[in-house]
Amino acid sequence: MAKIHIQGLSKSFGGDRVLDDIHLHIAEGQFAVLVGPSGCGKSTLLRTLAGLERADAGSIAFDGKPVDHLPPQQREVAMVFQGYALYPHMTVRNNMAFGLREQRQSEAAIAARIAKVAAMLQLGELLDRYPRQLSGGQRQRVAIGRAIVRDPAVFLFDEPMSNLDASLRAQMRVELADLHRQIGATMVYVTHDQVEAMTMADLIVVLNRGRIEQVGTPMDLYRRPATPFVAGFLGAPGMNLLEGELAREMDCEVYGVRPEHLVVSGGQGRWPATVRHIEHLGADCIVYADVRGVGSLTVRTSAEDTLSLGQQVHLSPRAGQVHRFRGGQRLEA
Repeated sequence: MAKIHIQGLSKSFGGDRVLDDIHLHIAEGQFAVLVGPSGCGKSTLLRTLAGLERADAGSIAFDGKPVDHLPPQQREVAMVFQGYALYPHMTVRNNMAFGLREQRQSEAAIAARIAKVAAMLQLGELLDRYPRQLSGGQRQRVAIGRAIVRDPAVFLFDEPMSNLDASLRAQMRVELADLHRQIGATMVYVTHDQVEAMTMADLIVVLNRGRIEQVGTPMDLYRRPATPFVAGFLGAPGMNLLEGELAREMDCEVYGVRPEHLVVSGGQGRWPATVRHIEHLGADCIVYADVRGVGSLTVRTSAEDTLSLGQQVHLSPRAGQVHRFRGGQRLEA
């Protein structure tokens, strides 16, 4: 395990600044998730940690030791890629052993290490199969196992679940969180999926256009987003962000309320609205309602609430559950 300290990191490709003055500390044993939209710089930051890209400015240190000058193989990192990157002509056993043999470890030590990791990841019965004989979830576990057997100081994950279907992604989220608790390693995980970030991370780093918007625990960012961007990006569905006259009445530039913090009533309420669309999700419903002079608002309600298209309702924010922003920053109550 290692703690990671990034100071003043910047990186450009041509005239495009991809990373802009990144300062970040990741504690030993933390599961840090880098999240943001496509093009925000999260994968470039991960590749710079791995040594696959060289920064134009700034520094990276593991446990206080600079690693900027070190090639990837000397940084004690293991990377799990989106595309698995398994050798198709090798069995699972040999895929997992490859890096250890490159390190010239004994066959006895390699066998013992593979057996331990295979048991941890439930790969014991698959060791003599080839990648083509495995499901997507099994291939991902092999890729993770190949990283674990190296016993690195830092694990790096580059959108490892994007090729899996929804049910497998949910399963792998649980398995990876369990794995982190078992081995206690420092992990840095890149994703554009805010659900993965919220459900797995100890620490979320929200990136936007090459800069860090906010760093904190999942619930810190959910309850107290520092900027309108973070407020809109985290949460499913995203926060309702209102500007114009309504925001000015609230003494701010952007007024936010999450869909689950809007109360629907048939009688009195803050804003009269018309139900435009309803998405039934089983236990919950997502309701899209039009409010005259305000625009469209998204509401999360219980499936037991009987609403219909075109119905006239009233929407009210729950007390103490609104967010106000001015100048791109959060305003305190």
